[in-house]
Amino acid sequence: MNLQSLKPAVKTKDNKRLGRGQGSGGGGTARRGHKGAKSRSGYSRKLGFEGGQMPLQRRVPKFGFKNENRIEYKAINLNVIHELAEAKNLSIVTVDTLRENGLVSKNTLVKVLASGSLTKAVEVVAHAFSKSAEEAIQKAGGKATKIA
Repeated sequence: MNLQSLKPAVKTKDNKRLGRGQGSGGGGTARRGHKGAKSRSGYSRKLGFEGGQMPLQRRVPKFGFKNENRIEYKAINLNVIHELAEAKNLSIVTVDTLRENGLVSKNTLVKVLASGSLTKAVEVVAHAFSKSAEEAIQKAGGKATKIA
């Protein structure tokens, strides 16, 4: 086999020539069956149409509510801040510090929660704090600063 001897694959089947008379094998109805919407030109089934049966979207009742004004925070616990401050020997932990260490992504709002303990005096700068986290930071000799 050489590069010169390569040939394209042989086409074995001709396209169906629909609506081209009785001799085409699909004459009369052009292989669309008899009558009904599907046999007409311009037919396209509506999205979610179930043949006249009440569609699922209308059978199932509406429920729930999505609050458009909800503010999503990424939760960071005190034990994570403690480990980071110990490992990097930090006295101030900001959102940028968390971002640099891969704990939060670019445009994330951060809320500090009180799970775990904090023994080192650390100034923590974040978007929000739980009451118990704020108290725990102050008890350890640190400072909790909110970003406006």
